[in-house]
Amino acid sequence: MSVRNKLQSILEQGPEAGQSRERGVLDSDFVRSMPFWVPPTVLMGLFVYGGIVWNFVISLTDFEGLVPPEYTLSNFDFEMYARLASDASFWNALGNTVILMLGFTILCLIVGLALAIIVDNLLRGQNVFRTLFLLPFSLSFVVTGVFWQWMYNPEFGVISGVLGLVGLASLSPKWLTNPQLKLFSVMIALVWQYSGYAMVIYLASLRTIPQDHYEAAKIDGAGFFTMYRKVIIPQLSSASVSISVVVMVFALNAFSWLFVVFGSNPGPSADILGVMMYRTAFRSNQWAYGAAIAAAQFVMAVGIISPYLYYQYRRGEL
Repeated sequence: MSVRNKLQSILEQGPEAGQSRERGVLDSDFVRSMPFWVPPTVLMGLFVYGGIVWNFVISLTDFEGLVPPEYTLSNFDFEMYARLASDASFWNALGNTVILMLGFTILCLIVGLALAIIVDNLLRGQNVFRTLFLLPFSLSFVVTGVFWQWMYNPEFGVISGVLGLVGLASLSPKWLTNPQLKLFSVMIALVWQYSGYAMVIYLASLRTIPQDHYEAAKIDGAGFFTMYRKVIIPQLSSASVSISVVVMVFALNAFSWLFVVFGSNPGPSADILGVMMYRTAFRSNQWAYGAAIAAAQFVMAVGIISPYLYYQYRRGEL
């Protein structure tokens, strides 16, 4: 059909056709759903992604919190990132962050899997124990920090009290003052808080495994541990990946716990990127350098999440 014929057809339809099309657009699911998804999208774009972009822009300036930076291309450089590369404190905090993240994740997977297997084999009281193990996950880092600060107290803490009951009070370590134990004490507290989450994910995955697999393993003569090690646990790889990503991201956000227990200066043995960023920006007013540290931590988070998203995409689950 020529352009002339198309115009003639539109004119012949009259204004009623245009109004009908307009009503069709307004009644579409896309337009009718806009009040529900547009406000959160705008807020997230402004306060989350906008904040990430602004943090990166700040890291390219010499902003120190006293005078507003000049947002001109001539003032943007990568001096703060070059400073990070030569800062021994940054590499120490980065190393502690990686150690905490990996150690916490491995321990959380082991404890969560053990709890899931125990609860799955209970004949009675599964819901009660599942709730009790998951309860710490509902607490904030601040509450957990105060709670474990009491637990670790060398004078009236629960740990010292239990050791005293069995005559081993002299062996009670100074968890929060011994540089060799500080980071390990953080791991124990985080595992206590998040192993319940790992247990729930593992328990849900165990419930999806057909009962035939258990029965076939028993018929082949496999014992309890052999059955789980060779038959059941290999089928939990997807759950392990999901748990690992979540708990590693939580480990990156362990700032609140350390700040409650140690303040803004936990010492070289327990300093992580989140605490160093806070100390640099809010205590020393080196905002641009603190923003560069925050950008490095953001890159770590993206490096954790991106492979997982690709893994989910390859499996057709994204």
